[in-house]
Amino acid sequence: MMVHMKIHPAVIAVWAAVIAASHLLPGIPILGTGSNFTLAAALSPLSGVLFGPIAGALCSAAGGFIGSIIAPHTAWLGLGTFIITTVTAFTSGCIAWGAWPPVSINSRGGLVVSGGIVVYLIGTLLWFSQEIGRSIVIFPLVFYGLGFAAYIIGGIFAGKILAGAKTILHFPALWLCAFGGMIGGAAIGNFFYLLLYQLPREIWIGLTVAAPIERAVFSLGAAIIGAPLLAGLRKAGINAGPRFLN
Repeated sequence: MMVHMKIHPAVIAVWAAVIAASHLLPGIPILGTGSNFTLAAALSPLSGVLFGPIAGALCSAAGGFIGSIIAPHTAWLGLGTFIITTVTAFTSGCIAWGAWPPVSINSRGGLVVSGGIVVYLIGTLLWFSQEIGRSIVIFPLVFYGLGFAAYIIGGIFAGKILAGAKTILHFPALWLCAFGGMIGGAAIGNFFYLLLYQLPREIWIGLTVAAPIERAVFSLGAAIIGAPLLAGLRKAGINAGPRFLN
């Protein structure tokens, strides 16, 4: 059973400030789109993993919004750019902290669906709501499919691994959470790309290969940062990462 912890508001404020400041660092170009991937995008999934889907989303929302103001060159969607990193943090948090199975029936007979599953569902529906999206089925099938696979695998194993003492396994667990969360955020972001930039079909076909590779590399960066950070925060007595009781 997962243990819900109270996250001190000061911790959320500090992490939000770190995310905001990270927007000032140089970004990494995303192939074929002309936009940049900032360090904030690597920190956002860690927000959800370290502090849970709700508190983590608040961290990324506040930090992303302020970051868009102090570094507008990183905000490809204007002040609305923070929406993408917020969804990323939320989805990553759902992987690490969510109950299993992600779809269940409660005591009243109602259907309970993980928030991360809803993110993927909404992102896919938004993609196919556009004509160009309907003409490129291979892109969401591959890109979203890989992210969803990480979501399922991470949902089964990541939370318990991160709650455990075997720190050597924290790295792959963090990668799964970050990869599944980043693609969940991208599923929402791609809809805005379809609407605002009208990228040609050929670019999306190329991104079918490039986008998963990029997110895999960015997730690697998140795991490299997150593994020692998680251990350090716990040694400092700060509640971070999922906790479970058997």
